[in-house]
Amino acid sequence: MSDPSPAADTLSHCRCCGSDRLTLFLPMGAHPPANMFVRPEDRDRPQPAFLLNAQACLDCGLIQVADQIPAGFFEDYLYVPSGAVTMHTHFAGLARVLEDHARGGLIVDIGCNDGLMLGQAARNGSRVLGIDPAANLSGLAQAQGVEVHVAYFTPATARSVREAHGPAAVISTTNTFNHIGDLHAFMTGIDILLDEQGVFVIEVPWAKEILATDEFDNIYHEHMSELSLLSIVRLGEATGFAVVDVTKIPVHGGSMRVFLRRERLGDTPAPIVAEMIEEERAAGLTDAEAYRAFAERVERIRQRLRARLALMKAQGMTIAGYGAPAKGNTLLNYFGIGPDMLDYLVDRNPLKQGLLSPGQLIPVLPPSALEERRPDCLLVLAWNFFDEIREQLAGYEAAGGMFLLPLKPEVTIGGPAPVSNGPGAPQSSAAAR
Repeated sequence: MSDPSPAADTLSHCRCCGSDRLTLFLPMGAHPPANMFVRPEDRDRPQPAFLLNAQACLDCGLIQVADQIPAGFFEDYLYVPSGAVTMHTHFAGLARVLEDHARGGLIVDIGCNDGLMLGQAARNGSRVLGIDPAANLSGLAQAQGVEVHVAYFTPATARSVREAHGPAAVISTTNTFNHIGDLHAFMTGIDILLDEQGVFVIEVPWAKEILATDEFDNIYHEHMSELSLLSIVRLGEATGFAVVDVTKIPVHGGSMRVFLRRERLGDTPAPIVAEMIEEERAAGLTDAEAYRAFAERVERIRQRLRARLALMKAQGMTIAGYGAPAKGNTLLNYFGIGPDMLDYLVDRNPLKQGLLSPGQLIPVLPPSALEERRPDCLLVLAWNFFDEIREQLAGYEAAGGMFLLPLKPEVTIGGPAPVSNGPGAPQSSAAAR
């Protein structure tokens, strides 16, 4: 990788509430953007790398990293949600929720990606429009009956879309709001495009769950913010919006679906809003000590996982990674796990197959490689879809294949027999425990 960018690699103020009470709790060194996969012919060329410094706001609990994403990065994007069966079911449910709020009005999804959610709404008879800068994905969305305005979402984009299509009854953004560097400008765009009585719906991983379950791998350059509910409340207060309701959802290790309307409408927030904010305070999202303890736990995970993989390799086992998600690349690069430990990765997304993982340059193969090569163990980097993966690979497990979950390296699932670790090494089990 090349030297870190000279651009600012830490923030001086919270991008939600503006506070200067930020604590740097997990400096992870230089990383390439987590979805910047490498063509095999470019493997010897320097990769751009930027310092990944996780900071937390002690006033609103926002976990954030500085915006160092290269210009135009999202215009040719490799992540699509359609590869996971779980997301088909999830987005079908979200489409119904948005339709109930839209009541026949226009539904706009910012960051519509391959159109998985809006395609379902369109098939249900709803008026839909996607906004996304990824021109390479717009054709996939259009194939699902979704018109896509190819652009980054800015106040200017909001004005042009409103002029062409009218105001939106509902605007949604799923796992996109956390990619935005200037959230205040984004909210200005929402104010322009949203109907006076409209609803803005944000779906993102919940910072409280990230902290509670050691999900440090959810932090990467594209994920500029890991949002707490309190941080969204504070952002709304600064931009004329109020959080009126929220739903806890299980996807991506624990997420939240937040509903906002204009503050001047005077809606009474649902009781769960205050309840979840209190949960965040109790979990320590505004306490520097909670983040120090989080960093210490992550270091213990790093040591255990590296020791576990080294032991397996010393015993002659073959190990591959299942999934090549952005979170997996954060983990591999921060923990220093490369081709010496993982022979290859497999991923169902054809856009990633044939490429090399950013940073560690591990080859990405289609899942069919598992039948041909039969690795002894799979390190499940896409752990948020593990139940689905395990079901798909029932034959692999029945034949003695083993799964290792990276955030729980003491747990082995499957395998023909317990692995003998030797004195002082992490313990293994032939079944989950």
